[in-house]
Amino acid sequence: MNPYEKVVASQIPCSSASQALPTVLQSSYKKANQSAVKSMGRKARIGFTSDFLDKEGKFVLPGPGVKLLEEMSDVEREVFSEFLPEVTPEQIKGFDMVISRTFPRWTERSFIENDRLLSIHRNGVGYDRIDVPTLTNAGVMLCITPAAVRRPVAIAIITFILALSTRLLIKHQLTSEGRWSEVTKYHGYGLIGKTLGSIGVGNIGHEMFMLARPFGMKHIAYDPYITQEAVADVEVKLVDMDTVLIESDFLSISCPLNENTRRLIGEKELRKMKKTAFLINTARGPIIDEAGLTKALQEGWLRGAGIDVFEQEPTPSDNPLLKLDNVIVTAHAMVFTEEFLTSVWEIIVKQISQIMHGEVPEGLVNREVWDKPEFQTKLERFQEAIN
Repeated sequence: MNPYEKVVASQIPCSSASQALPTVLQSSYKKANQSAVKSMGRKARIGFTSDFLDKEGKFVLPGPGVKLLEEMSDVEREVFSEFLPEVTPEQIKGFDMVISRTFPRWTERSFIENDRLLSIHRNGVGYDRIDVPTLTNAGVMLCITPAAVRRPVAIAIITFILALSTRLLIKHQLTSEGRWSEVTKYHGYGLIGKTLGSIGVGNIGHEMFMLARPFGMKHIAYDPYITQEAVADVEVKLVDMDTVLIESDFLSISCPLNENTRRLIGEKELRKMKKTAFLINTARGPIIDEAGLTKALQEGWLRGAGIDVFEQEPTPSDNPLLKLDNVIVTAHAMVFTEEFLTSVWEIIVKQISQIMHGEVPEGLVNREVWDKPEFQTKLERFQEAIN
């Protein structure tokens, strides 16, 4: 169970700084409030899952978009009163849209007797905790923010590559301890001519290869949903799964977590990799068999790993991966940059504004919902209520 305490809506921080917002946000703000001036109807109600607040009730993902939402006169916001591992019908009752963070699950039970909810918005691209077919059957849109994570996560992967190849952490430790003479024992590994591989080369994977072009590496990837033409601009050769495992010196995981990719990388796959290879995972923990990875790193099947995601999050403090000196670990937090915290709210606010104006929102996953007559009826009812 996630450790968040009960919170109330009034704990969302307030600000009056719309003047300092980026141009795109000011445009959305003005558009929403121009319609509000004419509006005599009710306000659109936006819910936040409670994992947006920490134990002290502070917002954990600040950014200009939150300020914009606070100042939209035709929108009212409320945080779910408590954290539950599965979102319940009672929690979403009375909301038109919900912004869902990481931990709660959305299941068939979540939508029982609900004919009001229009959309769920994710502050990222992963939606493995959301039952999309059920969402679609319930006539609810799922909106994600791929543009917000593309560059920050790609940079995170490059950061792992550079830190692992230069053996940055051990050099930092030895230098900090005054053990200068020992640093020469820990030489790094050059990148020129090495093979950079990726499982998944869509949004983030493609951006990673673009950033890696100056390194002089060979680029290969496995992705059954991408054409060779789509990755020609980043000089990637599409190969089969075995080839990307066998040939990669640095292998990044950049695919979504679903029934086909859960435990995609186990002991069998890890044994196919070079003993000098590094494995990097910034996608989702359960894509890799964590016990198998631990064994591979302890027994020398792999040279090292960069891990930002775990099978269980937060991961237990006794997880052996946290103790290995050939692993760099971070708490599913490499994406959290100023750039991300700005763009993710820009996109979510834009999505909300688009829906309020009867437009198809960007980042819509289950596009078929929009064309359903029952959804259009619900959308029309919503627009009549707020206008």
